[in-house]
Amino acid sequence: MSTPYVDRPLSAPLVDAATEAFWAATREGRLTSRRCQHCGKLHWYPRPICPFCQGDTEWETLSGQGSIYSVSVTRRAGPQVYAIAYVTLDEGITVLTNIVDCDLDTVHIGQRVKVVFKPTDDGQMVPMFTPA
Repeated sequence: MSTPYVDRPLSAPLVDAATEAFWAATREGRLTSRRCQHCGKLHWYPRPICPFCQGDTEWETLSGQGSIYSVSVTRRAGPQVYAIAYVTLDEGITVLTNIVDCDLDTVHIGQRVKVVFKPTDDGQMVPMFTPA
């Protein structure tokens, strides 16, 4: 059986002062997060205060490469089948995302993936992942 990925409508993200730089980077085709200036830990989701030590953080561009930690192909939640997954990036953080642009029946845990960007209904780009 083959289940090809089909693009689905994506709502525009909420952009505020804390996330504006993240969304600006996605428009440039870059995946970013924040690293603590005090303890040095990278974290997801990006936020200005470190969730580990409460230190200040700074933006860092990520490789966009990683491996699928967990994945589920959702067949009954709407008109289109899609894959939702946790992807552990090579930098060590894990992100909740979608797997796109592939046969969804071939997606598996441990599979190498790379970031791609999909447009929302207002043109903003959202990071998702596809097999590498």
